[in-house]
Amino acid sequence: MADMCVSIKAGSSDYLEKHPERRRSFSQNFYIVGVTFAAGIGGLLFGYDTGVISGTLLYIKDDFEVVKNSSFLQELIVAMALVGAIFGAALGGYINDSLGRKAATIVADICFTVGSLLIAIAPNPTLIIVGRFFVGLGVGFASVTAPMYIAEVSPSEIRGGLVSVNCLMITTGQFLSFVINYGLTRVPGTWRWMLGIAGTPAVIQLVLMVFLPESPRWLYLKNRKEEATNVLSKIYPSPRLEDEIYILEAHMEQEQKDKGQLSCGYFTYKYTDVFKLKEIRVAFICGAGLQAFQQLTGISVIMYYSPTIIQLAGFKLNESALFLSLIVSAINAGGTIIGIYLIDIVGRKKLTLSSLTGVVGSLILLSASCYVRGHGNPSFVYGWLAVAGLALYIIIFAPGMGPVPWAVNTEIYPEEFRGICGGMSATINWVGCVIMSISFLSFVDAIGLGESFMILLVVACVAIVFVIFCVPETKGLTFEEVSNIWKEKAYGKNKNIESIVEQAST
Repeated sequence: MADMCVSIKAGSSDYLEKHPERRRSFSQNFYIVGVTFAAGIGGLLFGYDTGVISGTLLYIKDDFEVVKNSSFLQELIVAMALVGAIFGAALGGYINDSLGRKAATIVADICFTVGSLLIAIAPNPTLIIVGRFFVGLGVGFASVTAPMYIAEVSPSEIRGGLVSVNCLMITTGQFLSFVINYGLTRVPGTWRWMLGIAGTPAVIQLVLMVFLPESPRWLYLKNRKEEATNVLSKIYPSPRLEDEIYILEAHMEQEQKDKGQLSCGYFTYKYTDVFKLKEIRVAFICGAGLQAFQQLTGISVIMYYSPTIIQLAGFKLNESALFLSLIVSAINAGGTIIGIYLIDIVGRKKLTLSSLTGVVGSLILLSASCYVRGHGNPSFVYGWLAVAGLALYIIIFAPGMGPVPWAVNTEIYPEEFRGICGGMSATINWVGCVIMSISFLSFVDAIGLGESFMILLVVACVAIVFVIFCVPETKGLTFEEVSNIWKEKAYGKNKNIESIVEQAST
């Protein structure tokens, strides 16, 4: 182990610099890629179920006059899945930490299946709303579990890209929802097929979970070291395998020493004592802030209401609105692919700042064109400018603000708090999503479409300031190195930043 005595303090990547031949890539381990895509089915369901409602809402209004005449009922149908997602994210953190990532995924699949069946047979809007709540529970579980599980089986040098694959699955699900929405426009019972079909991938993932391994880091935390080593051996070849196990064990021992004074029951320990640790409070501000700004800068509005926005911009036919929304969704998926490539090259912080800067520009175009059209100018030029603004927003948002908040939140919390903190952070994301989705149409009715986008423009400017001052760079760092970043921020640069390997060897 002599060659392991290298500094892994915050901000460095000395190990891989010293041993470049031990780096892993996507093409070197198809096992990791397979696990990533299997776990990413949760992201696919997440994307499909959040995206499909934008098109189905047009046809639910046609079938139920009470929904057509009530903006509140329309917002409630959209938002009920998000209310479920809030509960799912909060409970998902606890289940992930106590029962493991596999159990949380299975619960998510069951919720997806039950919710999809209820919606498909719904005779009235009430049952649609109930089914949407169950679907939302599944979305909440998946939003916490899938990125966390992928991060914990990923080598640090490609972790950002692999977690971003989950975001690609989300955007692919959203794209498929628009494809299916458009393809089923003339099929009897259109919206029932659109919403009910989501149960199929959930059943497929439920079967695949029999063959997927548990997270090695969760297994190690639960003292199931032999099982953890068996999983790690499929990810890393020797000698890096031994090095990874050595660093993981040393880090676990150090974390237990740091938190040795906390000794109450599991639920109280996790939810009450977690924020007694200053470094976790600082990390949570970063993670939760990113999740909040992801929603408050308007992505849920764009994805949920893009057909409605396009209609308000002058394209009145359902089929035209859905077709243009399909193009916007395809751009979203394409932008996420760019993000997978850039996140481990450019870095999380630079990518986020670049993305937010572009979002500001696109919102200027979108708000200006909608404002002019909404104030007496019927020219289709402004309608097309609004659609261009939507497309520009997505292509710039997708590579940065799409995957980065989820990737960062899988990296910044200690092992024993990762599920709880990740769940609480995801809950904040979903609360923001509910606020945006349930209020947007009401804001449009009250102040106008262009003015509503101006509010998002101001929020995006605030988000840039937040990222500059509160978000560190975590590109290529191990979980242990990221942990030391927060200790430095919380206690100063001379506090507890010695190499974990050097600590373990003294």
